[in-house]
Parts: sequence; structure tokens; C-alpha cells
Amino acid sequence: MADQEKTFRFVIVGGGIAGVTCVEQLSSQIPSAEVALITAGPQIKAVTNYKQVSKTLEEFDVEERPSSVLEEKFPNLTVIHSAVKSLHTQSHSVETVDGRVFGYEKLCICSGARPKLLTQDNPYVLGIRDTDSAQEFQKRLANAKRIVVVGNGGIALELVFEVEGCEVIWAVKDKAIGNTFFDPGAAQFLIPSLETNKPERPAPCKRTRYTTEEPAPGGSQTFTADRNARGDGSGPTGVGSALGPDWHEGIVLRGAEQVSRRVSLEYQCEVEKIFTSEELLNSPQQTLRPENERSWPVYIQLTNGKTFGCDFVVSATGVVPNTEPFLHGNKFELADDGGLQVDDHMMTSEPDVYAAGDVCTACWQHSQLWQQMRLWTQARQMGWYAGRCMAAHVLSEPIELDFCFELFTHITKFFNYKVVLLGKFNGQGLGPDQELLVRCTKGQEYVKVVLRGGRMVGAVLIGETDLEETFENLILNQMDLTPYGEELLNPNIDIEDYFD
Repeated sequence: MADQEKTFRFVIVGGGIAGVTCVEQLSSQIPSAEVALITAGPQIKAVTNYKQVSKTLEEFDVEERPSSVLEEKFPNLTVIHSAVKSLHTQSHSVETVDGRVFGYEKLCICSGARPKLLTQDNPYVLGIRDTDSAQEFQKRLANAKRIVVVGNGGIALELVFEVEGCEVIWAVKDKAIGNTFFDPGAAQFLIPSLETNKPERPAPCKRTRYTTEEPAPGGSQTFTADRNARGDGSGPTGVGSALGPDWHEGIVLRGAEQVSRRVSLEYQCEVEKIFTSEELLNSPQQTLRPENERSWPVYIQLTNGKTFGCDFVVSATGVVPNTEPFLHGNKFELADDGGLQVDDHMMTSEPDVYAAGDVCTACWQHSQLWQQMRLWTQARQMGWYAGRCMAAHVLSEPIELDFCFELFTHITKFFNYKVVLLGKFNGQGLGPDQELLVRCTKGQEYVKVVLRGGRMVGAVLIGETDLEETFENLILNQMDLTPYGEELLNPNIDIEDYFD
């Protein structure tokens, strides 16, 4: 190992939201401290247009900016443009791939996560996680006539809705779209957005239970949208029903076809095998190729027995914490999901090493209304809180777990609808001991409340409902709502008047 160049009071690894927020917090709290940010790229992720919507809800945009912006703002910050080669926790030093070695008093690992690819080193399988991969997707899409999207999380939801001029086969392992964020009722509310005409807007309907016919295993649905079309769009034709927020805005996601949008959904299936056209021709399973099909660069066989040819496959099946190369030679404790275990002060099992964002797993005793999800909002919150903890420990000041970990909150946008998720929005971990209240106005709003013992513990708000602050307060206050019953979601009553 080379000689140590310099020792910094704080070293942060990773120029994403968690790392940059941590740097800003440390530099603000202890302006005299020398801070180093080690990041592989020339750009950093900056939070812009930050807005505190309510006590725990926040909205912001993410922009890529030159790292010099941070250095100009914080004179004691040094940005080191290199990737980390190794971490030596015993000697409190970090070695970069270009051979330099830096010492630290306190270190925070904010290296994020990487896409969980269906297969490695396949040129026809693309994972989308950062700006580079998004631009590569845009470039490939321009010449594509059909793509297959595999996955059911946020990236898949955004892609399928935004792609135009290209047929999309969407393979999801669940019974409904958006299983990470929604129940089948909310999924049914969103599905018409894939069709041509905006749905009619009847008067709001109020119900205590929302049921929807589930697609049969391996069932499919096709939706076609054409901006130039008049009249009815085609309906179902089969059985059954750490890019930043709005990362796709400003990027043209258009394929080589004239159709505006054509999406075919394949439910309850996963990928069996991926073939190139050559492998398919030389395979004894030539029957896999659908009849009357043109020749495609790649073919994907699903567990429902169907095979589709396409120009390329988008792997949107989640992420894996980016813990390499920090593990080698060190004794980090890892969580079941592969993340670095952190306690309620964002400290790992190695002394003076903290972690924040997607790379870590929160292993403290969680609030009954909070859960970790690898989202931009939590990356910002964790980076901010890790910076506060590091500063407090250096200054020998006490610090308590931040209030943002009391209630899970997230604002995003899917299918052009505002989406707010609060608390145990999908009844996570509640078992049968829950009651659901649902109000749905087709094409306008979907409101779901999760109650346990008469008290609100979660909510899903889709559309411009203006209920987020009221529901947040009801969840935090744990007020007994039994006397209100179904009136809680009566559209003819201004619920805010109830609880002023």
C-alpha cells in the first residue's frame, strides 16, 4: 500500500444523494473540519427544489452537478475523483484505484446499490440505475420495435408508462402491477392510463372493501395507446386483469415504431431463459420461436411457457447493496439483504465507520409505522442523519434517532398521478388484524386507509387528494377513529373540518 497522502477528519465515499447530503450536513455543522468526498464520477447528485410538505413528508428534485459546486460552497471540502480500491478499518485508511491512500477519523460509506441483473455480461440485457445506463437505454430504444421489461418496482412502472413508439412486453412476477407500492385495487385504478382515452369521471364511490378479479397464473393483458386515435382504445385481450425522482423528464424515450404506446402484461411469471437468435436456431428447442415471427436479436422464455423475441431486455428486478470493495479484510456485519448493518446512529460494526443510503440496512428496533425501502427520500434522510451523528460523536454531544424514522412517508409520481405512501401503506406485517377503507374516483383519485384497532396506521393516496397532511397527523396521533366509521372517506364531508 502506498504512503498515506493526508488524513481527513471526515471521509465520505459516494457522490449520490446520501453522500452529498452527509457532506453538506458535516460541513455545515463543523465548518472548520476537513472533509473529503471520494466519488468515481465528475458529477454529484444534488437535492434541489426541496420542500417540506408536512411534518415528515418532503418533496425534492435531484440534479447532476459538477462537484466543483460543492467545493465552492464548502472551502474545507476536498473532492477526490476516483473509485475506492480497498478499505483498511484497522489503520483508518482508504485506498483508491489510482493508488492514493487517505486517512480518516470518521468514515461514511454511501456507495449506493447496483441493479440486480437477470444475467451478467449479456449485451442484450440492460439494467437501469444511473444516468449513464438511462442514456444507453434511450440510445438503444431509438432503434427498437419491441422490448421486454422484467420487474415490478418503481423503475419498471415509470419506464412502461413513458416509452412510446415501441411495443413493450412487461413481465411481472406478481398478480398485479406495482406490488411494491400498491394493492391490486390501486393497480386496477392505474391500468387505464395505459389505454388511449382518459376514463370517465363518475361521482366518487365509497366502499369498505375493494375487490378485483386476479389474473390467472401466466395471464396476460394488452393495452394500446395512440395519441392520434379517436374512439375507443383496445381493452384487455386475454384472461385476467437510484435515478432521481422524475429522472425520465427531459429524456425522449421513443422507439422506432409509429404507435404511441402498446403494452402487453404477462402476470405471475419470471424469466426461464434468455437466448440469442443464434442460440435459438442451434437449439433443439426451436419450437420456442413463435410462428410467423420476424427474427429478433434476443429471445426471452418466461415461466408461463411463452417466448418473446425483442431488441433488448430491461432488467428492473431490484438492487443489491454495493458493499464491494469494503468487505475484504474487514469484519462488517451484513444484513440478510446484503446491506451493511447500521445501528440507530448509522454506525456499522466497524469502529468509526458509518453507512447511509442504499448500501446499508437499518438494524435498529424500527418504529411500528416505519420500514426501510431503498428510495431517494430515505437516502437523503439517512445521509443527513449520518452527518448529524458523525458530528455529534466528534463533538461529544448526545443525539437521538431522528423523527423522520418515526413514520414512513414517500411522495412520487406514477402514470402521471401524484402518489403518496404513508406508514404501513400495504399493511406490511399487520397480518389479518387490519381493516381497509377505500374511496375510488375513476381516472381521478384512489384513497386507501389501513386501520388497526380503529387507529390509522397507513394510507395510499393517488391523485390530487390533499389528504396527506391530515392523514399523517391521524397516523402520528393514533386517534381512535372507530366513531367515524365509513364517514372517514365520505367525499361529501371535508375531513379536515373533523380534525382541526
